[in-house]
Amino acid sequence: MRQSVYVKGFKHVNPIPNACRIGNLMVSGLINGVDPATGKVPPTMEDQCAFMFAHMREIVETGGGTVGDIIRMTVWLKDRSHREVLNKEWVKMFPDEKTRPARLAMSGTTDPAVLIQCDFMAVIDPAK
Repeated sequence: MRQSVYVKGFKHVNPIPNACRIGNLMVSGLINGVDPATGKVPPTMEDQCAFMFAHMREIVETGGGTVGDIIRMTVWLKDRSHREVLNKEWVKMFPDEKTRPARLAMSGTTDPAVLIQCDFMAVIDPAK
């Protein structure tokens, strides 16, 4: 049975969940770095990236998993020269280079204020 996942402080404008889970597979919708306290996109790449990773963690945990269950992440950057900021947060969330998920980083975002956004796929222990 399909289960929609919603988290507090981060929601889509359209009537869609933050992620969806069927069995042990979870797939997120688009995640950006909106500040959950204000609902606004902060101006810096550092803040947007940190909030994006925090939202990703909260979404996967709300859906019954952990960041260790994430197997794929796709990232869209407005400016590809910001990869160092992305890599800094990436290593914080996935410090063990032997267990990091796959990642694809591409150019493009959906909103002029958004500097970075992502989605992810996770495989969660069915007992969770």
